[in-house]
Amino acid sequence: MPALTFLGVLLLSYLIGSIPFGLVIVRLRTGKDIRSVESGRTGGTNVMRAAGLPYGIATATLDMLKALVCVIIARYAVPGNHWLEVLAPVAAVLGHNYPIYLLQRGENGRLNIRGGAGGAPSVGGATGLWPPIFFIILPLAGLILYFVGYASLATLSVPLICLAVFAYRAAIWGSPWEYLAYGLFTFVVLVWALRPNIKRLIEGNERLIGYRARHKKNDPNNNQNSGQPG
Repeated sequence: MPALTFLGVLLLSYLIGSIPFGLVIVRLRTGKDIRSVESGRTGGTNVMRAAGLPYGIATATLDMLKALVCVIIARYAVPGNHWLEVLAPVAAVLGHNYPIYLLQRGENGRLNIRGGAGGAPSVGGATGLWPPIFFIILPLAGLILYFVGYASLATLSVPLICLAVFAYRAAIWGSPWEYLAYGLFTFVVLVWALRPNIKRLIEGNERLIGYRARHKKNDPNNNQNSGQPG
């Protein structure tokens, strides 16, 4: 039974993570299918483009809560199992990025499944593991977004911040070492989801935003394509 419970929590977490809040919100607000807007992702950044800032924030909040709730479910279902606490929100991030509810057949006849980039649920999962980390991730990722100027790098910074914070807490305060795996696993998932953005970063044509974009807006070499995750 414990093994079945373990697997059941992971499956439930994936299904919760698969809930496409962004698609629902944009559909209700504008009637559009967010998958046909800009990056085609269902996360908060693309919702902001399609429906406006308040709706983007609402989507990001709901996406964070998906993974946070999965941590709570894991702790309730199998108390004291730190690996389940880690893997449940990872399953939610996977569900967010590859939601079973949005599985469809493309024009080429192949099955496609695509959701968001995983940034918001990654924050939510980390917050579920240790709530104060939210107040570390938010300002640090925000500073990276504003001063470095790439949303994809700000997104990738989330699991790295988690890794550093959980390593420090494990070494100094004796918190579970298993939590380090959360940072590692979510980093791998986010890198895979952001492959197109990473390619644009390497090629030098990822869209700049924030401080650097404002100071280089008149530079013709910074005519960049849309490449923010969402």
